[in-house]
Amino acid sequence: MSVRQKLVAAAVACALLLAACAAGSSRQSTAEALTAILAGDQRSAEERARDVYRHPKETLLFFGIRPEMSVLEVWPEPGWYTEVIAPLLRDKGKYYAAVIAADPTNKHITQRLNDYRAKLASRPDLYDRVVVVSFPTDGGDVVPPGSLDMVLTFRNIHNWMARDDAAQAFAIMYRALKPGGVLGVVEHRGSPAVPQDPKAKSGYVNEDYAIRLIEAQGFRLVAKSEVNANPKDTRDYEQGVWTLPPTYRLGERDHDKYAAIGESDRFTLRFVKPRK
Repeated sequence: MSVRQKLVAAAVACALLLAACAAGSSRQSTAEALTAILAGDQRSAEERARDVYRHPKETLLFFGIRPEMSVLEVWPEPGWYTEVIAPLLRDKGKYYAAVIAADPTNKHITQRLNDYRAKLASRPDLYDRVVVVSFPTDGGDVVPPGSLDMVLTFRNIHNWMARDDAAQAFAIMYRALKPGGVLGVVEHRGSPAVPQDPKAKSGYVNEDYAIRLIEAQGFRLVAKSEVNANPKDTRDYEQGVWTLPPTYRLGERDHDKYAAIGESDRFTLRFVKPRK
């Protein structure tokens, strides 16, 4: 580990120690820990540039994350949020990375999983305690039922809709949470004037549709946030949400136009698993 890495790790450890000293960790102490982590050298300049669209500290605080929690992130690859959540939970909590199920016949999935594991191995000082589990495709349990304080998923609903797995995915999350546990969801927000495509081929999901889908599995919506909203997003592009950065599916065509729009408009929702 370089001298800079050691200094950053010490700063993060100090911030987490302060957070842990608070009774149950306060919002303020968690915010201070997140500030230190977000400044860490595990994050590239390219990844930090996305903070203006993803608002990681504000988003995680809205969900109510605390350093002592047991948290599962569904489909975390390539690991943008892993770089933030894993260090936060390393000393007092537990971070489960529920990766996409392996498929030896799919080179893209194999590479995605290999790259993610390589990321974890590259910084044992931050990621050595990450528990990698496979998110099941057969409807089974990802972790023992009722064992988690929080489940998080970022921009994945459209992928599950495309595979006809969305309802099953949220049912798995529901079983994994303790009663009173929190589900935090961020997704590309579709236009309410456009009927929802059940396959979400544009990558956009209507907020009301997502709420009904998730509540049908037993969750209860408790709060909404506009922290990840982007009113510049018109949601009517030739290549769907992937027209916008960071994908730029149209290449150089109208690149500056889409760069000026920025990343997609997103809804941010907090649900709970009701206490019986």
